Amino acid sequence: MALTLEQKQKVVAEVSEVAANAYSAVAADYHGLEVGQLTELRVQAREKGVVLKVVKNTLAKRAFEGTNFECMSDKMVGPLLLAFSTEDLGSAARVIYEFSKEHKALEPKLVSVGGELFGPEELERVAKLPTRDEALSILMATMKAPVTKLARTMKEVPGKFVRTVAAVKDAKEAA
Repeated sequence: MALTLEQKQKVVAEVSEVAANAYSAVAADYHGLEVGQLTELRVQAREKGVVLKVVKNTLAKRAFEGTNFECMSDKMVGPLLLAFSTEDLGSAARVIYEFSKEHKALEPKLVSVGGELFGPEELERVAKLPTRDEALSILMATMKAPVTKLARTMKEVPGKFVRTVAAVKDAKEAA
């Protein structure tokens, strides 16, 4: 059943809104996945804050105009599933990467981050990017390390002095 012009405009507006607010996008060939597997993928994506869309490539190209994902337009061929990260940079890549390891029928084709287009070989690198919380904890640990080392060093000077005095005292008592 073909979509009417009004339905197509609605789909383009919907995808365009998601693309405008997304941090990254992954396009994957889903040909060969069963309905149950697609449902499982949608559930996993929803839990991670990833928006999945299956739209015609011509409509997706129109929706990408003026967004960071316009670079994907030229490479979109065949039936594609679009995954958009709305919470952190690597969430869509993580969902597609993990799901494609279990289900070989899902084949990643394109990855776009910040207006840059990457091939499927970069999916794993993007998937391994830390989440926002992980990045903040790494930053805080890095910032805290020098202060902790300074405090330990400053504490060690009087501690060493006390141990030396105690050793001298013990030596005098033994003599």
